[in-house]
Amino acid sequence: MKRIFYTLLLLTVTVLSPSAAEQFVSFTQTGNSLSLLSPGNRSFTILCSGRDEHKGVLIAIDNLQADFERVCGVKPEKVNGTADNVKIIIGSIDSSPIIKQLIKAKKLDANLLKGKNEKYIITTLHSPLKGIEGDVLLIAGSDKRGTIYGIYELSKQMGISPWYWWADVPVQHQDAIYIKEGIYTDGEPKVKYRGIFINDEWPCMGGWTTEKFGGFNSKMYVHLYELLLRLKANFLWPAMWSAAFYADDPMNSPLANEMGIIIGTSHHEPMARNHQEYARNRKAYGEWNYQTNKQGVDRFFREGIERMKGKEEVVTIAMRGDGDAPMGSDTDTRLLENIVKEQRKIIANVTGKPASETPQLWALYSEVLEYYDRGMKIPDDVMILLCDDNWGDVRRLPDLNAKQHPGGYGMYYHVDLHGAPRAYQWLNMTQIQHMWEQLILTYQYGVDKMWILNVGDLKPNEFPTDFFLRMAWNPTAYTADNLMDYTRDFCEQQFGETQADEAARILNLYCKYASRITAEMLDSKTYNLENGEFKAVTDEFLALEAYAYRQFSSLLQEQKDAYRELILFPIQAMANLYELYYAVAMNRKLAQCGDVRANHWADRAEYCFKRDAELCHDYNHHIANGKWNHIMDQTHIGYTSWDEPKGGNIMPKVKRVTISKNTTGGYEYEENNGVIVMEAERFVDCKQGRETKWTVIPDLGRTLSGLSLMPYNKSIEDASVSYKFKLKNDLKDVRLRLILDSTLPFVQGGHSYAISIDESEEQIINYNKDLNWAHNYSRMYPAGAARIIESKVSFINADLKAGNHVLTIRPITPAVVLHKIIIDCGSDGPSHLNLQESKFSMKVK
Repeated sequence: MKRIFYTLLLLTVTVLSPSAAEQFVSFTQTGNSLSLLSPGNRSFTILCSGRDEHKGVLIAIDNLQADFERVCGVKPEKVNGTADNVKIIIGSIDSSPIIKQLIKAKKLDANLLKGKNEKYIITTLHSPLKGIEGDVLLIAGSDKRGTIYGIYELSKQMGISPWYWWADVPVQHQDAIYIKEGIYTDGEPKVKYRGIFINDEWPCMGGWTTEKFGGFNSKMYVHLYELLLRLKANFLWPAMWSAAFYADDPMNSPLANEMGIIIGTSHHEPMARNHQEYARNRKAYGEWNYQTNKQGVDRFFREGIERMKGKEEVVTIAMRGDGDAPMGSDTDTRLLENIVKEQRKIIANVTGKPASETPQLWALYSEVLEYYDRGMKIPDDVMILLCDDNWGDVRRLPDLNAKQHPGGYGMYYHVDLHGAPRAYQWLNMTQIQHMWEQLILTYQYGVDKMWILNVGDLKPNEFPTDFFLRMAWNPTAYTADNLMDYTRDFCEQQFGETQADEAARILNLYCKYASRITAEMLDSKTYNLENGEFKAVTDEFLALEAYAYRQFSSLLQEQKDAYRELILFPIQAMANLYELYYAVAMNRKLAQCGDVRANHWADRAEYCFKRDAELCHDYNHHIANGKWNHIMDQTHIGYTSWDEPKGGNIMPKVKRVTISKNTTGGYEYEENNGVIVMEAERFVDCKQGRETKWTVIPDLGRTLSGLSLMPYNKSIEDASVSYKFKLKNDLKDVRLRLILDSTLPFVQGGHSYAISIDESEEQIINYNKDLNWAHNYSRMYPAGAARIIESKVSFINADLKAGNHVLTIRPITPAVVLHKIIIDCGSDGPSHLNLQESKFSMKVK
């Protein structure tokens, strides 16, 4: 029976999909599932080989113990030998005596793991070893990282998000943990080296880690290494702007090596040296010039290889200029070939083995691609790291019809940039649909040796970072048909099943809207103000903010920090930024024609600028009780160059219109698309009554305001209001619509006004006499419900010539409240709001 079960076990493993492990953790018992924890069993033991196992595996087991405590409030004991109540066995096939015993006892087939890369097997075994009775859970790995990934897969399925620390994702409490029978694996990764580059890290991440940990040291990096391993990554280019990874904290590199993170150095930091190590010691090493200072530069290189000797690292070779700059104005391929030759001599001499046995890469970043295109020769074993254009567009891929480079190809990709034409560093500006399309292209062209992502400060690029690393494990897991499932899965992992759909919808729309133009490139001229485009995109962001805040209000309190970090804050910040620049655009347009409303938009722009600072301050000081202070210190408003304004955000200039308190009117309208739409308060001139004044009732009605003579109990004699308009063509018959407030006929005979065009004879119009119960209640109620009365007027055979004309309205009864006047020039149509206000100018009198 056991042999049959074992055979089925092997068969199951061979047919499993490599894309992801199926769900094997449940919180209710079904069938013959293994009970790790239950209300009746609140303790168990984890068995591993403490002396022989990789240290990184032991660290991961420590984290697993903490994860059980987070989920169930119970911390299992870790033991090295036979013990009571063993429920989990963990080990690596290349180091653990326990795993070797299981293979010898034919409880585990070595062929499932032997010779594999970073693969794990998770399954249940019955009484697997002497002294261990009953069912146990086995996590076995082909190597250190394979075992670590298996450990963290268990944690993830128990409800621990990989982002639990970095995005404050809460853990849902469970009273029981059960393991379903079966064999589970993710297979092997499709890309060998998968990682991120912490870059452009000041002032945000640098300020944060300096305050919280004292710098870019192992106290901070331990959290980053753990995150990468939980995301099944294995590679890191550490921060380098002002930090020296190796020199600043001697524990940075050894800890990475212990935990299972492979360290490299960035595209302009060769031979395992940080640029800061040279920048701080220029006098000691001499000029950064291989032609004039070969001895000093070689010494710098040699020290780097000596320091990394014995660790699992990837060495960046070749050379660029001093810092992130070209080496010279020309493309001297012979010089660079010679530099590589000398570097490989150093690698061989220091390591005592052929240079080909030390992993190396040549990064074709920026101008370095020219050396490649000019045919520079690179050793066969060296990986060629291709690059995007800093904006997520792949620059070069291998020729499918040419001989492939034996050392393989990698891809260096960006979701952050400190560079021309304009930096983008503040928020996530990447749409994963674009990333997917470019990465699947990359993979299909055979680029599978390394994928590394420039994530900037990491926060707030959590979402694209997560997706990039999922793609790096198995690029074929996502297609155009199931791509949207990723966003939902991500949101379910952070916010739970019930919130996942709405969160995914909102997050996807944010990425779509934000990717249209980066925050740093957005300004008052980005979108077309005249055709309504600017208002439309601004309204989209404001509506999205409302959706996000509505969902935020429905969350449990413990979920709110994570939601603010991952969804709400970026949306609020971008919605506010769009509103800021829309207000600036409106201000400048109105100020240009002397419209006093420009001042309102100036006020709005200043409000939004202030709110931006308040939002960033709130992120820094209140989210997670100030855990992320400085992460929102990045300048993003008022860029004056490719990088930023050096003194921080700059309020865009606004203009204010000064008008004497005694000055009114002055508006002149132009026909627009066959119609003239005039707001009542925007008249060209008016005559006040003997005892009354034209009074604007702000925000009355459906659009702008109402206009009426007040006070209502005084005589309106001699009062009138005039509107100046310009026709494009001759107009014989003139039809007008006046939108008035829904005033009922409380005076005998109803309310009337006189109306004329130019010097024509006045028409007397009564617009509400039949709106009463006795005569026509069927019209009275609709008018009241509509809150407006539409009064139609026709001037037959008016014969107006193209050019300027004046429309004059004279109230005959009190309480005539005007909202809007519409002149049909041939294209007036049904409209509830009559929003198409005509172009106008304002002549200050």
